[in-house]
Amino acid sequence: MEKVTVPLGARAYDILIGHGTLPTLGQAVAATGLEGRCVVVTNPTVGALYEQPVLAALTAAGFSASVCRVPDGERFKTAKWLGRIHDHLLEQGLDRHGFIVALGGGVVGDMAGFAAATFLRGIPFVQVPTTVVAQVDSSVGGKTGVNHPRGKNLIGAFHQPRLVFMDMAVLATLPRRELLAGMAEVIKYGVIADRAFFDYLRGHVAAILALDPQVMARVVGRCCAIKAQVVADDETETSGRRAILNYGHTVGHAVEAVTGYRRYKHGEAVAMGMVAAARIAHKLGRLDARAVAAQVDILEAFGLPVALPRGMDPNRVVAALGHDKKAAQGRVKMVLASAIGQVELVPLAPDEIGRLLA
Repeated sequence: MEKVTVPLGARAYDILIGHGTLPTLGQAVAATGLEGRCVVVTNPTVGALYEQPVLAALTAAGFSASVCRVPDGERFKTAKWLGRIHDHLLEQGLDRHGFIVALGGGVVGDMAGFAAATFLRGIPFVQVPTTVVAQVDSSVGGKTGVNHPRGKNLIGAFHQPRLVFMDMAVLATLPRRELLAGMAEVIKYGVIADRAFFDYLRGHVAAILALDPQVMARVVGRCCAIKAQVVADDETETSGRRAILNYGHTVGHAVEAVTGYRRYKHGEAVAMGMVAAARIAHKLGRLDARAVAAQVDILEAFGLPVALPRGMDPNRVVAALGHDKKAAQGRVKMVLASAIGQVELVPLAPDEIGRLLA
């Protein structure tokens, strides 16, 4: 089992990456010092596959566990369903010695983490991510929250997990579309921080799509290592360093909001946003055409969309940009690449982004 540590001093935690390791989850949780009752938050799709093995692993390690299920889908990442989780925690009599286990993708992880951050003013939680997006991105770093009709993740808190436990074998049951969508976040890491990793991805498309265990362990491990260092440098986005992780997300989140979080997977929207950001950078003279083409090519190699939806009203996209979390004083700090492996924050007005997208 590979270990990546998120170095946050007294709040440091490990990311454990293995294959076929789900039965050892309880032991890994116990090793963190957690004890008492816990609630596993999951959705019906993931629960049907992994709820029982997780409960068995926790029970074998001496934990008393129950399950809280939330619907599957980004549109259910709302305050209403957050309240349902709180209700379940209260019904189970969870106290400050208890903890939450988030079993699922990004939606489950964000909601369960926010529930942990807000229940009794904060209890521990463990991430057990089951999608590519969650394993390489959302489960690491402590960002938790829910969506608001005006924008994505506008209501939330920074609350670091006690442990992130990844069993790569669970990806075998991931729907093809989910696997492909997750690759947008993987490719993002190459663009923002590591040209050699970007090139590695381009040379291993077939192996990644086949879920080769060794290749996937290297891919996920590298993504986690990059994110762990960025989080350590700027945990709560005070210096601006952590904002580079939002590459492709400015326009991507706007697309998700305009389409009601129903039409596209998060990674699909991020792929559109990455290409949009690359083309904006090129129009501003910050990025050469070859770097734009390289991003388009690798995204297409993984079957991801590279253009904004036909017929999408640009005015609605611009309006959604105004509600971006990175918006301040009428401008959005957009992450733009200057080369593969290097990005910077560029403040742009939403209307200006709209014109550059045209």
